[in-house]
Amino acid sequence: MRVIGNTGEQLGVLPVEEALQLARESELDLVEVAPLARPPVVKIMDFGKYRYEQDKAAKAAKKKQHVIHMKEVKFRPGISQHDFDFKVRHARRFLGDGDKVKLTMMFRGRQVTHPELGQEVLARVLEELQDLAKVETQPKLEGRNMTMVLAPK
Repeated sequence: MRVIGNTGEQLGVLPVEEALQLARESELDLVEVAPLARPPVVKIMDFGKYRYEQDKAAKAAKKKQHVIHMKEVKFRPGISQHDFDFKVRHARRFLGDGDKVKLTMMFRGRQVTHPELGQEVLARVLEELQDLAKVETQPKLEGRNMTMVLAPK
């Protein structure tokens, strides 16, 4: 086995027993780092400390990543101007936070026979949010709901 010391120096190719003896003398662990190499490579190190540092690095990487959430804003075909502005403000805030926004147009009763009314409202929303959003999914009718997904630019 090719043995690497705890400070990173090469100790050469040694038999397993001799490598284990060196690790015991320095009160450290003998860890196989490259099992497929010829000869296999082992390192003398404190394995507990190594695992701790790996976990710490993984947590730091996880903290830095940003998860994109899907937020939903629901509309009706006959929405009043104030309600429309209020919901568009929410969608604007969600997009500003870096989240995707799912716009849902809910039809009730016979409203579903006039999907163009819902498309007009969704087009108005897109016009309002054009500066910070792009269409990820075009409006499509699924049962009594029409959905459209916007993503931040």
